[in-house]
Amino acid sequence: MEQEHPTSETTNKQSTDAASPGLYRTLIGELKSTLSITGNAHPKDTIEGIIRDVDFKGFNVWILILAIFIASIGLNVNSTAVIIGAMLISPLMGPIMGVGLGMGINDWTLLKRSFRSLAVAVLVGLITSALYFSLTPLSDAQSELLARTRPNILDVFIAFFGGLAGILAGSRKEKSNVVPGVAIATALMPPLCTAGYGIGTAQWEFALGAFYLFLINSIFISIATFLVVRLLRFPLVDFSDPAKERRARRYITGFALVTIVPAIWVFLLTVKETLFLRSADQYVQEIVDHPGAEIVKTEVEYSDTLSTIQIVLMGKRVPADVIRDWKGKMSLYSLDNTRLEVIQGEEVEQAMNDDVRMMVDVFNKAQNDLLKKDTRIQLLEARLQSMEAKRIDFQKLSTSVHLQHPQMQSFDMSFQLHSDFERVDTIPYFSVQWRDEADKKECVQREQQLAAWLEFELGLDTLVLLRADAQRE
Repeated sequence: MEQEHPTSETTNKQSTDAASPGLYRTLIGELKSTLSITGNAHPKDTIEGIIRDVDFKGFNVWILILAIFIASIGLNVNSTAVIIGAMLISPLMGPIMGVGLGMGINDWTLLKRSFRSLAVAVLVGLITSALYFSLTPLSDAQSELLARTRPNILDVFIAFFGGLAGILAGSRKEKSNVVPGVAIATALMPPLCTAGYGIGTAQWEFALGAFYLFLINSIFISIATFLVVRLLRFPLVDFSDPAKERRARRYITGFALVTIVPAIWVFLLTVKETLFLRSADQYVQEIVDHPGAEIVKTEVEYSDTLSTIQIVLMGKRVPADVIRDWKGKMSLYSLDNTRLEVIQGEEVEQAMNDDVRMMVDVFNKAQNDLLKKDTRIQLLEARLQSMEAKRIDFQKLSTSVHLQHPQMQSFDMSFQLHSDFERVDTIPYFSVQWRDEADKKECVQREQQLAAWLEFELGLDTLVLLRADAQRE
């Protein structure tokens, strides 16, 4: 019985199969080495650095007050550059990261210190900004202020990922400019100042919305710090008394649950509201449209039970059947529990607030401006047509005149403005000069014939024909 010998193809396949696990392990090893965050971590230096920035007293208080004033002015005058500068010098990140570190290493003392410092910082920030906005003569809400009154899902992501970047950068021995970048990205100062604006101007909706955004940023930065500290296995605080240790762990666990569970609820609620606002905006843009009617204002209010989309229309009145058709299409945009309110006609006057009144005034002014421009364009077009009709080809005209009157030496034409004090008119003037020694009577006859021919040829009802030598006399 003959023994089968392996072919070269079989040998190559076996070699490849044997090399595959080794190649796979090498790639996985390289990937782990590239993505590893434990190698460059220095827990001791990181803990000392965060603890050093937690305490909020002395210079830190005054730096925060000055930063609050700068940010408030930037929000007041709508200057993004000034707001960024205020965020760079703000010491708010220290206590917030201290909260996450305290939870991560089971340090109940650090956690209490961080909370106390954060409470003082928030109180100082609110009082300072409220004082500024109650005294400044510039009290109008600019776009930079309005942008900090309604949190959305992107704010949650920015705060969480910014917190991750901050603690990862802070855990390295070689410090970088990441932490200032995190302070700018997570935008802790603007919502705190906007909350002060709401308090200073007694606009409580602004105050609550902005402070809610500040809390979201603070909570998710703390949670990101807590997760990274646990992931990097920072050393936990040792207690000499086991009972005290159990009590501290119990407090920290309870606090972590109190912080994280509402944060998850806020996250889910923000996702739901963001999706609703996006659907409502898409619905208004794609469905709410009628010839002759213009949307001057749209207000969207989200609620867990019944949300509202209010639209103010100007111009041609929209029929009831069209509005019913709009309402019937709301389910296509997942707006089943949403009420559509369309305000138009006489209802606009009843529902008018300052914003709507301003928009209506702007709309009416724009309509009047358009009407004036249309009238002016029509007048200019008529004048242009008139000028085109009166435009004379002088070269052709002078040739024709010379053929009819060979004895003519020169022929001139010009236009002059004439006024009878009731209206202004443009009158064509013609001037002729004869070569021969014809008597005055014959020249007059020639000129009368030429004037009649010019009126007929050029379609003019008024012209002046003069003799060149008569003008000189």
